Amino acid sequence: MKIKIEKHAFPYKKPFVITGHTFITSKTIRVILEEDGYIGRGEALGIGSNGDTDETMMAQLQQFLIHTKGIVTNELIQKLLPLGGARNALDCALWDLTAKKARKSIWQLLSIEPKRLATVATIGIRTPKKMAIEARELSKYNNLKIKLSGNEPIAALEAVRTARPDATLIVDVNQGWSFSELKEYLPQAQKLGIQMIEQPLPRGADEDLEGFKSIVPLGVDESCRDSTEYEISARRYDIINIKLDKCGGLTDALRIIDFANKDGKKLMIGNMCGSSLSMAPSYVVGQFCKYIDIDGPLFLKNDIKHGLDFMNGGFVSKPKKKLWG
Repeated sequence: MKIKIEKHAFPYKKPFVITGHTFITSKTIRVILEEDGYIGRGEALGIGSNGDTDETMMAQLQQFLIHTKGIVTNELIQKLLPLGGARNALDCALWDLTAKKARKSIWQLLSIEPKRLATVATIGIRTPKKMAIEARELSKYNNLKIKLSGNEPIAALEAVRTARPDATLIVDVNQGWSFSELKEYLPQAQKLGIQMIEQPLPRGADEDLEGFKSIVPLGVDESCRDSTEYEISARRYDIINIKLDKCGGLTDALRIIDFANKDGKKLMIGNMCGSSLSMAPSYVVGQFCKYIDIDGPLFLKNDIKHGLDFMNGGFVSKPKKKLWG
């Protein structure tokens, strides 16, 4: 098997702001596996809070290949690589290669009849007025995801709701509130028709949610990195947000899906603003999710070749074979 690991940077159209961070470029790694004339690819950005950078992810993969002497199997990936971006890129590349070698689509491999997905479009943190303007500019998207912090969150929600009374709204706080703030904002969020509030409290400081009955469904992101953290998260949250860069690829995402299906727990697929190569395996996970967030390519000045198509209503085209799967 021939193995290549590459860096690819995707500049943003404009800065993207969430609680505590401003992003201007997606710095990705790409894994390319070639065997018997077939090529499989995977892309990852990693999780910054987990220490992932393009440099550290490349180093992890290089050490993995030295240790395995270039042998790549699903078992070795899950055993030797930690959760995060490096494992995600290699895991998804192997899934792609497996499908290509079997001359089957990923849908055939997993016995899934794919349905078309409609993604949210995400609005970063700005002034309420600017967020309202952006909400109107995103009129082709029926579903909006609003990034909030502790600074004027309700004013921002009111502005967006006034601008888009027709839209389905979900909120992502990225660990930006305290428990008392959450309880204060919940009645107003419910009044404004917010469908879900994602990760309101910091990871490691959300134990107050155990036994708490929220009037607006709560979603978990940073507090549930992979399948080993599913059980405790399922006790505290109504919706589990799966991100391939968090859990380390499609293999572990399928484990989380299995757990959630057995529990009757609702799911969300999220992303870290990568290209369509990152979104393609997420499209598979999205088949099992209530909430779809695969809008990463919309932030980029230029997407990868053979990328996803984003259409009216927020509907997203199924990944092309030349892209992945």
